[in-house]
Parts: sequence; structure tokens; C-alpha cells
Amino acid sequence: MSHLDAPPAESSFRAPRAIFWTAFLVRVAYIGIAHQYRVPAGNNHFEFGWETGRVAASLAAGHGYSSPFSGYTGPTTWMVPGFTLLLAGVFKVFGIYTPLSAWMIQTIDSLFQALTAPLVYEMGARVVGRRNGLWAAWIWALYPGIMQYGVKWIWETSLSTMLFAAVLVLGMRMRGIGEETPSTHRTRDWALFGLLWGAISMCNPTLLLMAPVEGLWLLAGLRGWKNLLRGAALALLSGTVCLAVAAPWILRNERVFHAFIPTRGNFGAEAAMAWAPDSTGFPWGATVPTMEAAPEHKLYARMGELAYVKMRGDLAWQWARAYPRHFWRLVALRFYMFWASVPHTTGPLWVEVVRSSGHCLSSIAGILGVLLALRRRLPAAGLFACAVVLLPAIYYFISAGSRFRNPLEPFFCVLIVFLFQQAERGWGFTLPGLRVLWPAR
Repeated sequence: MSHLDAPPAESSFRAPRAIFWTAFLVRVAYIGIAHQYRVPAGNNHFEFGWETGRVAASLAAGHGYSSPFSGYTGPTTWMVPGFTLLLAGVFKVFGIYTPLSAWMIQTIDSLFQALTAPLVYEMGARVVGRRNGLWAAWIWALYPGIMQYGVKWIWETSLSTMLFAAVLVLGMRMRGIGEETPSTHRTRDWALFGLLWGAISMCNPTLLLMAPVEGLWLLAGLRGWKNLLRGAALALLSGTVCLAVAAPWILRNERVFHAFIPTRGNFGAEAAMAWAPDSTGFPWGATVPTMEAAPEHKLYARMGELAYVKMRGDLAWQWARAYPRHFWRLVALRFYMFWASVPHTTGPLWVEVVRSSGHCLSSIAGILGVLLALRRRLPAAGLFACAVVLLPAIYYFISAGSRFRNPLEPFFCVLIVFLFQQAERGWGFTLPGLRVLWPAR
């Protein structure tokens, strides 16, 4: 076994600083060179941040957490507040929909992505070895398909992915993966576990599907009834911390809407758009027309968000029951688009071929990597497999988009490298160039 594949010492879990700085500076340079800081002018800049941008603009202008579309339409729970508050702070300091604000929020998103690179390294180093961690982290740092969500998308994607990678790495530390002796569960670790999941709930609530799975996975690593009981008590503490993070949002919604809304309150409207008889399954268009003159926008403003979402949700369930074949055909189509990419009809054909091929091939390689990790019984393989099964599920029913796969990318980078390492070493064939990348032991 080479020194790069040996179980790492604690210091070996620290990624080289060059990976972080390269990831960050490449992204910031691209923002400037490609003029990504230019704010789209159409529909009063709606395409800059979409609903998140509208609510952030309302906050920065002093109108409160409201109005996810055009005009003033009253309080909202359309978006959870994590990233929205951050964008509102940027708008408040640097101006609403200004180029400077755009540059700043894109730079912050780039920082989130750069901070994810050391987490990718640690995942790889703990699960497979330092060599794997290095290559996986460099892929994360430089692959354009990942980079785009930091330099183009004004959304919570980069922040949510960083937080999710952090909580996975924390779980590996608590399980002692990659270390000679298992770590003991400490109160501060479980408190941090709850804090991270609370932050995730306020950025991307879909990821919460993995919170109980990871919690049970942590408890399953304990030996002895005393340790298990102590771990269960600490897990309860962790849940309390998570709830405390989300509590201000929940209490605000109770006070404003007189309803229990723990995360987002727009599911009914999203389902109506997704399950409508004329839906094609593509994630184009807005759930509510963004122009104030549109009849549906006027209806939303007149009814109020809570009543409007309930009305649209009831209609969605009627459509699902009335057109079951159409409903399940759309689910199958979104399943395909989640993993193979959403086809674009604009732009040069060669760009679309490259984009779709990259997304599809990385999906195939990532899933094969998960299956191989399960077969080889790698540490945390079961946790990764649960994420691949659970996290995309809601998107099959509501909306498919390339960015929704982004939280899976950190461990996909690790497992794709692992897959090709094993192809070189154990499957009996050689791919061009792999002898250089992974020299024989």
C-alpha cells in the first residue's frame, strides 16, 4: 500500500490550501471575465434571483418578508429565509439589483463552493484514501458543470450543498471513519449536527429527508447499551437545536398566517403547475405569472398566498386523480430529466450536446460508483445510497432541473474517482492516461 492510500492521520484530512484558493479565484475571475455581474433587465430584473430576489428586494426596501412576484402582494412563505436573508443583506448594503450586488452575491456563492472543496477532500480521504480525496477535490474545484451554480445561479444551491457536505463530513468524524480508533460521540458534535441540519432546513428543506437517516446511521455505529442510550439522548439534544434554529421562522408564520408552516408554504401551487393536464414536464414558466396585469397574478394577490396555494393544491389533486396516466408519464419524464439533464432548445447544438453528455455521464458514473461502494462495503456507502434514492424523489413529482442534483455532487466526485480507480486496478482493462493519474502500487 502506498503512502497515499494508507489510513490518513488526523492532519491528512486537511485539504491542501491550493485547492480552496484555486476553486475560489477561478470562479471570481470567471465572474469578471464573463461579465456575470450584469443584471438582466427584463421584467424588472426578475430573472436575477427569481422569487428569492423579489423577497430579498422587498426586505431591503423595508417592506418586510413579502411579495415573491411583481408588485406588493403581502407576506409570503414561498421561500425559506436562509439564502433570502443573505441576499437581502447584500441588496441593503450594495443596492437592489445593482451590478455591485450581483458581483458580491456571486462571489459569496463562489466562496461557498470553494469551502466545499476541502469537505470533498475529507470525504475521499476518510472513505477511500488521500489520493482519492485529492482528485475528487480537484474535480469539484475545476469542473464547469459544478462551477456554474456558484457563478451564474442566484439561488441557495451552493450554500445548501456546502452545508450538506459539512454535515456528512461531521457524521464521518463522529463515526470515526478513516481513523484507527472510533471517535466517541461528544455533546458538542451532536449540537453542531443539529445546528447544521437547522441551517439546512432554512435553505433547502428537501435535504431534511436525510436528517433521520444520518442520525440513525450514527446511532448504529455505537456499541453497548450505555453508549446507545447516551447517543439517543444526545440525538434528542441535536433535534432540539435543529428545532431552535427553525423556531423563529415557524413562529413568524404562525403569527402572520395563523397556520403551522415549518418550511415553505407553496407546495400546492407548485403541484398544480407540475400536474396540470397541459403540463409537458419541463421546468419552464412561473408558478404564478410574474406580471401584475396577468389574471392569475391578480387572483393570487386578491386571495392571499395561503388561500391561493390551498386552492391550487386542491386543483392539483383533482388533476392527478382524473389523469393518472398523464401524471405518471410526467413523473417518468422528470426522473429521466433529473439524471440525464433537461433538454434545452436554444443555443448552439454542440453546446447542448456537451452539456447534456457531461450531466448524463456523471450521473451514470456516480450511480455506478455508489453501487460499487456498496459492493465493496466502503464506509458510508449506505448513507450515500440513501441520499441518491431519497433526495431526488420529490423532484420527480414536482420539477426536474440540473441544479437539484448538486447536493449529491460532493460524494459523487469521490465515488466517480473510486470507480475509475477500480476500473484500472481490478476490472482487467486500461483506460488511456489512467496509468499516469493512478500509478501502479
